[in-house]
Amino acid sequence: MTYVVTESCIQCKYTDCVDVCPVDCFVEGPNFLAINPDECIDCTLCVAECPVEAIFAEDDVPADQQEFIALNARLSKVWPVITARKDPLPDADQFAATKGKLGLLKE
Repeated sequence: MTYVVTESCIQCKYTDCVDVCPVDCFVEGPNFLAINPDECIDCTLCVAECPVEAIFAEDDVPADQQEFIALNARLSKVWPVITARKDPLPDADQFAATKGKLGLLKE
């Protein structure tokens, strides 16, 4: 089982999760982070660190977020690895509780 970043991360991109990842499995896009399922060791450390609760175990991804399993796998093959914490996006707090953000994802 791997962990999956879901819609809540879009347009926020808090990187608290990156700081605790022991295997550098996070990748970074313009306004979203994803987890490389081939690198994730299922340690669960990132889950508690995400301030917008965007990270789920693959088996626990909500039904309306299932497409993010494949999305994380696909994006992890093209986006660069992120290994250090960065500031969130400038409007992250504004978008933190917003639903229906998939259309805002920039690849």
